Amino acid sequence: MGQSISLRCSAESTLFSVDEPRVAAGMSYDEETMDIGTHLIFSGQCREAFEFYARTLGGTIEGMLAYGDTPSSSGMPADWSTKIAHATLRIGGRKLMGADVLPKDYERPQGFYVLVNAEPAKASALFEALAEGGSVKMPLEKTFWSPAFGVVVDRFGIPWEVNAEVARG
Repeated sequence: MGQSISLRCSAESTLFSVDEPRVAAGMSYDEETMDIGTHLIFSGQCREAFEFYARTLGGTIEGMLAYGDTPSSSGMPADWSTKIAHATLRIGGRKLMGADVLPKDYERPQGFYVLVNAEPAKASALFEALAEGGSVKMPLEKTFWSPAFGVVVDRFGIPWEVNAEVARG
């Protein structure tokens, strides 16, 4: 017997529903072997951004590979040898990944936010740090679902939502 999966934006509307947790080509979802993560693209500031995110979010950079250290280095401009081909930042049990792309290939991020849930005391400091040099789209303020929620695009062009969560217990 299969499971039913539904994605909802409210109790009244179902956006997507399937009877079996199967996707195209006969693949199936398995929590043990599949993970969904976030991969951010930068136009040359990946190293600076990830060092900032590590300090601000309290994460650990697990890897940062420069183009000059990859087999594809010969296809990159000489001044891009220190730009980042792949970076991984671990924050708790999650990974945030990133890379630099050539300016001709860079497109400003749109259509998503990186969501950070934090304790109320930490949410304010986190929001202020992300907003420094960036653009506040919605000030951090009380909402009907949170004691503090705000939206900001950081100085690297990455859109963030900061949500204060009260511990349930």
